[in-house]
Amino acid sequence: MSPQAALDVADWRQRTHELYAAVRAQYGVDRAGAHRRWVEGRDAMFRDHPASPLLPEDARGFSGLPVPEYDERWAFESVVEETGPAHLDVPTGTDGVVPFDRIGAVRLGDLGTLDVWWLGSYGGGLFVPVKDLSAGRDGGTYGGGRYLIDTGKGADLGRAGGTLVLDLNFAYNPSCAYDPEWACPLAPIGNTLRVEVPAGERSFTAHS
Repeated sequence: MSPQAALDVADWRQRTHELYAAVRAQYGVDRAGAHRRWVEGRDAMFRDHPASPLLPEDARGFSGLPVPEYDERWAFESVVEETGPAHLDVPTGTDGVVPFDRIGAVRLGDLGTLDVWWLGSYGGGLFVPVKDLSAGRDGGTYGGGRYLIDTGKGADLGRAGGTLVLDLNFAYNPSCAYDPEWACPLAPIGNTLRVEVPAGERSFTAHS
């Protein structure tokens, strides 16, 4: 990675942290407005930022990511329930082998549960991916699943008391959904919901 590319990625991550900080500040009083801020902020970054994961041919004519309007039925707050231990070593093209340890699970109402992972490499962080029944289908979600929480990258809607905020309207695609040069941790079986989730970012095409 060149020095300028590294600085661009660092700036992308800083702006992601800043965007989520603004979203968290608004979320408690206006969830739909916070969601619009999130969508608009990410669209601007994907369109204008030099570290955008969009391929050059997809960036031409880009008009925004495919994200439906906010639907409060897909918003949850959940305590982290204890589970047995589990470990994942995820090989990636950019970060080497990334280790994760399961610290528990969260329940999303009647939808099921999602495992909560802790990133074991430098900096640490909570990681909650999600995959639903529409993954990989036409008009559905990205086949490898989406990210709901990734505190190491700034994607974090916060905590309410002893619970995690888990709002599926904010589920987003990993970088590898746009550029095959990226290798991303994907949703394991314990992060798969047996229902279709129409909220959050859909599978991306250049003409979405």
